[in-house]
Amino acid sequence: MAIQIVLFIYDVLIKAIDFYRLLLIVYFLMSWLPGAYQSSIGRILIKLCEPYVGFFRRFVPPIGMISLAGLVALFALSFIRMGIAPIFQIILNLVTSIS
Repeated sequence: MAIQIVLFIYDVLIKAIDFYRLLLIVYFLMSWLPGAYQSSIGRILIKLCEPYVGFFRRFVPPIGMISLAGLVALFALSFIRMGIAPIFQIILNLVTSIS
């Protein structure tokens, strides 16, 4: 039973990260469309994505008119996603050794 719970949590976490990556990509693509951020979807995406991307904007300076903070944010999210699997593997090993 504990193994199934751990696997469920892992699956939900991975799907949430994948969904957030999709939201980030849509958010970045909207920057190419004039007035897209003023739409209702744009305002929702700003509220969901800007706190995360804004963190990277503080550390990644723009190159001319191009900000690479979004790309760095996507890479960081990918690294987080890759790091979750080994952590959950360790948790699964602990759970199976206890039971």
